[in-house]
Amino acid sequence: MTEIAEQAARLTELLKLRNPPFGMKLFEDAAEMEAIPRIRRPSSVHTLDQIVAQAARLGWTVGVTAENLVGAQCRAVVGLGNAKDAAWQSGAHMVDVWFSSQPDAAAHQAAMQCVPDGKYQALAVSPLSAGRLDPPDIALFYATPGAMMYFINGLQWAGYKRFDWSVVGESSCADSWGRALSTRTPSLSIPCFAERRYGGVLDEEMLMALPPAYLEQAIKGMQALAKNGLRYPFPQYGIQQDVRAGMAKSYPGKAQG
Repeated sequence: MTEIAEQAARLTELLKLRNPPFGMKLFEDAAEMEAIPRIRRPSSVHTLDQIVAQAARLGWTVGVTAENLVGAQCRAVVGLGNAKDAAWQSGAHMVDVWFSSQPDAAAHQAAMQCVPDGKYQALAVSPLSAGRLDPPDIALFYATPGAMMYFINGLQWAGYKRFDWSVVGESSCADSWGRALSTRTPSLSIPCFAERRYGGVLDEEMLMALPPAYLEQAIKGMQALAKNGLRYPFPQYGIQQDVRAGMAKSYPGKAQG
């Protein structure tokens, strides 16, 4: 088992994930993507949300080029097909659908965090356990808000830093894989309507995308927290109980208030 596959297994156990973590990788040459062992190529046109779901929910390794994706919105986020032209920037296709005016739609397009056009020809997604992306550009996983907070606590255990994330609204894949691919930093998102309608994302799920180097940092942090009795899922203490006994378990000296 590869190192990243081992990390995926530990992450799945620590966070009690329903679906295992998966990876995403961009390719400058489509032939490199097509050479991945056991890769599937779509026979239909899809949203990128559907392609991601095929890796996350079905365990498939799938590769796409711009022609496999339904339109410029999906292509633009990952920098395929020179999608960010004047028509895309105007946001005209979203007026009276998601936004009340063309200036509002254009402002939304400008707010999205996307991979620049012109460098990449293809993209592949695959479960981390398969070890086929060697390595992926980013790792991703779906989890509950509670699991996401615990993962963030793990990232902050050593070398603390504050995380600031944005919510672009619809097209929130720009907040997750778009941001992580373009900035190479941890990126948390609330999946949008399209991800839920076409990608099968559940109501209670959030999405984390980040370079795989951060996985070991978070895992070590969560393991340290677990030694202190801080584990996921979080046990409920009771909203009417005297809190001092519970606080004393984590903070010595708090038993007396």
